[in-house]
Amino acid sequence: MIGVAIEQMLELWCVELRQVKAHLQSLFAHPNVAASAAAFLDGVLGPERRKTGWRRAEAAGDPGPWRQQAVLGRSHWDAEALRDMVRAYALETLASPGAVLVIDETGFLKQGQRSCGVGRQYTGSAGKIANCQIGVFAAYVSDKGCAFVDRQLYLPQDWTNKPERRTAAQVPDSIRFVTKPEIAAQMIERAIAAGVAFDWVATDTVYGVGRIEMQLRRANKGYVLGAHATDQFSSWIGKPEVAGTAEEIAQELAPGAWKRLSAGNGTKGTRLYDWAYLELADLAADEYNEALTGLWTRGLLIRRTLSDGDLAFFSTWCPAGTPIDTLVQVEGQRWAIEDAFETAKTELGLTHNETRSWHGWHRHVSLVMLAFAMMAVVRQRANSLSSPQKRSDEAKLQRWCDGLSRKSAAWPPASSSAGSSLPA
Repeated sequence: MIGVAIEQMLELWCVELRQVKAHLQSLFAHPNVAASAAAFLDGVLGPERRKTGWRRAEAAGDPGPWRQQAVLGRSHWDAEALRDMVRAYALETLASPGAVLVIDETGFLKQGQRSCGVGRQYTGSAGKIANCQIGVFAAYVSDKGCAFVDRQLYLPQDWTNKPERRTAAQVPDSIRFVTKPEIAAQMIERAIAAGVAFDWVATDTVYGVGRIEMQLRRANKGYVLGAHATDQFSSWIGKPEVAGTAEEIAQELAPGAWKRLSAGNGTKGTRLYDWAYLELADLAADEYNEALTGLWTRGLLIRRTLSDGDLAFFSTWCPAGTPIDTLVQVEGQRWAIEDAFETAKTELGLTHNETRSWHGWHRHVSLVMLAFAMMAVVRQRANSLSSPQKRSDEAKLQRWCDGLSRKSAAWPPASSSAGSSLPA
C-alpha cells in the first residue's frame, strides 16, 4: 500500500465498512439484531487486544455484553447465509486466474467440557494434544489476496453418539459424524457449486487422501495434496520406472534430481527448499469425466529442508507439461492460510468465542471471516491505487535503471565495481 495517502485509506475503510454493514442487514429480520451484528464487526476490527463480549460491548457503548451475546446466541439468523455472503463478497475483488483453494484446520483451546466439539485432540496451534475445538477452514488464495470462504466445526465421535451433549450444545439433528477429509470434500463441493474460480487445491497430509483426489479429477481441478512418507507411489507406461513408498523413492533420487526453488516469501524472507518432481502417469481427463478433454499428469512432489534435510511429500495432479515451478508455487500458497489464522486470532479475535453452542461457534467465526475478508478487500483496493508522486518516482527509477544498464553493458564485469552500488 506504498504511495496511498492516509486520506485515501481512511476513505477506503469508511466506504467499505458502510457497504459491508449494509449487506449484513439483509441477513436479519429485526433491525436491532442487525445493529448488534454491525457493532460486533466494529468490535473485532477495533484496537482492543481481547475481543470478548464485555470488550466489544464497551467499544459499542453498551452497559453489558447482552446484545453481543444475543447476536451469537438466541437471535434467529442463518450463519450459512453469512458464510455464502462472505464468499461472494471476497471473490468479487480477489478472484483471479490460477487461484488456489487451501484447506486446513486450526485449534481453539478451551477449558471444561461443555463447549460444542471440545475434547482432548491434537492441534497444530499448540503442537500437542490439548483440550480444544477444531475448526476446518477453506481459504481462497490468489495474487490479489487471501480470504476465508468456508468453515465448519469438527465434531468428534464422542459428541455425535451422545444425545445429551448434542442437545445441550444445540447441535442440529442433521449433523452426523464426518471425518476431516469428508468435511474438506464438502467444502470443495460447495465451492464448485457456487462457481468459485479456482484452478488448484492445496492441503496438508490430514486431507490429501482418497475421495478428494477423485473429486478434483472429475472437476478438472489441479491439486498438490500432502502425502505421508509411507504412502505408495508407482509409475505407469511411458514414464521412468518408479515404485515404493514416498520416502524410499526420495532416498534413491540422484543429486541432480533436486532443484532449489522458493515457495514464496515468509515472515523471515524467502522460503527456499530443495524440490524434486516425478511424473508418474499421463491420463486422459475423460477417464474421470466424459465431458472433459485433455491430458493430465499424476505425480509426486518432494520437498527437502535445507537446514536438516527433512522431507515432505505431495501427491499432484496437473495439466500435462506443468513445470515443477508452478507446483512449488501452488504448495507455497498453503502458507497463506497459516498467516491468515495468525492474523484472525491475534487481530480479530477468532478464538475469543465465549459461546458453547454449535450455531454460536459458526456465527462468531463467520462474522470474523467477514471482517478478515473486508481487510483483504481494502488492502487490494489500496494496492490498486497509484498516486501521481508514486508514478513519477517509478518513472525516475526506471530511467535510472535504464541508464545504469547502458553503462554496465560497456564495462567488463570482471573489472567493474559498479555492481556494489546497486540497490538491494
